[in-house]
Amino acid sequence: MLNGQPMAKQRTKDPGWTRGWPSQPARQRISSGPLGIILAAMLAWPACSSKRAAENAPTVTVQVAAAERTSIQRRVTADAVLYPLRQAVIVPKISAPVSKFYVNRGSHVHAGELLAQLENRDLAASVTENKGAYDQAQAQYDTATKAAVPEEVHKAELDLKAAQEVFDAQQKIYNNRQTLYKQGAIARKDLDDSYVTYTQAQNQLALARQHLEGLQSFAKADSLKVAEGQLAAAKGKYLGAQAQLGYSEIRSPIDGAVTDRPLNPGEMASSSSPLITVINLSEVVARAHISQAEAAALRVGNQAVISAPGLSDVPGKVTVVSPALDPTSTTVEVWVQATNPGERLKPGTSVRVSIVAETVSDAVVIPAAALLTAPDGGTSVIVAGADNKPEQKSVKTGIREGDDVQITDGLKAGERVVTVGAFELASEDPDVLARTKLEIQAPAKSEEGSGKESGKDSDAPSGKDSDKD
Repeated sequence: MLNGQPMAKQRTKDPGWTRGWPSQPARQRISSGPLGIILAAMLAWPACSSKRAAENAPTVTVQVAAAERTSIQRRVTADAVLYPLRQAVIVPKISAPVSKFYVNRGSHVHAGELLAQLENRDLAASVTENKGAYDQAQAQYDTATKAAVPEEVHKAELDLKAAQEVFDAQQKIYNNRQTLYKQGAIARKDLDDSYVTYTQAQNQLALARQHLEGLQSFAKADSLKVAEGQLAAAKGKYLGAQAQLGYSEIRSPIDGAVTDRPLNPGEMASSSSPLITVINLSEVVARAHISQAEAAALRVGNQAVISAPGLSDVPGKVTVVSPALDPTSTTVEVWVQATNPGERLKPGTSVRVSIVAETVSDAVVIPAAALLTAPDGGTSVIVAGADNKPEQKSVKTGIREGDDVQITDGLKAGERVVTVGAFELASEDPDVLARTKLEIQAPAKSEEGSGKESGKDSDAPSGKDSDKD
């Protein structure tokens, strides 16, 4: 109704209506009435809604860091115990009273240095006795090789010569008597007697020749072997006595320092217990037990760092990766060897080792605080766009090093990721997130000088920039 009359009826009677729309005078009358107010409000509604939506868009204050292309290392860390690289626990080979000590606990010694002297008078007497037996055997050997055997051979040669002469004489006699017997000048008995004598001379000649040949081929070698055997036995006893005497002198096998000396002079040193312990502290070994999964990435030669309480980090390298598991802990024993200048690291100290298992020189790296983990195991980040609009992106991670993580897929170097406030943004409805704008906040003063994250934040837009948007 308009002015108390139905609009249709008014439209037919009022000549100001043209083709169903009011004429200019009619519009002036309408705008001044209640209907004009309603129409004006309907026309202004879209503009007001847009302005109100812009005014009600949520603003979230966050901190961001830029993804950097840099190197990152995969490190394996574990607790370890320090051991000396070289250690000598000296146990005497003989049991005897300690005559004298030449070192005390803490003394620095060199390889071959005399550390202690055991009672050895009986051993010295044994050496003297065996030295005499050895000299005697040496003299007998000289006699056998230079005098006895040649004389026997010479005598056998003379016997052979004499037997040859007797044989020749008897052969002539026998031949002559054969001639005389044929002529009838002698009896048969004389010929037979001559033959017997000839045969005996022939046998003697054969025995003499055989004896000489035996001396030349066997007797000399056997005589020398007997003499050599006696000499070797005497020499062995003499060297054994010398070794026993040498065992009474306790010497250091390595350079190092004396860490233990349980006995005092006059006490009995036993061949079953240590007398002196010497360790070399110029190099140490940190022995760590690492899980199978982490140890699979380690190799001999990997660089490492040993951290001890109250001391600066000491660089080292992996020297042993055990090929077998420890049966009690099912872990792999790994040795990290390092130099020990000034002997700062003490054996038995509990330390922490950090081993570089892998290095990626050109990686996209972000702070690990920017990662968001979904219930299904997926990972994502909130990226701050150029207009400070947030966007959630799925990413794949690689190596982690401290507070940094490598992104292998889903992010480019230079993109800004939200490090503080990302969890709240990820929990928002996607429509709300699309309307959200970010207010970039600089890190707290305590963090500004802490590393590259503060450097990234310094390049981020300030809150004023977001207000302009």
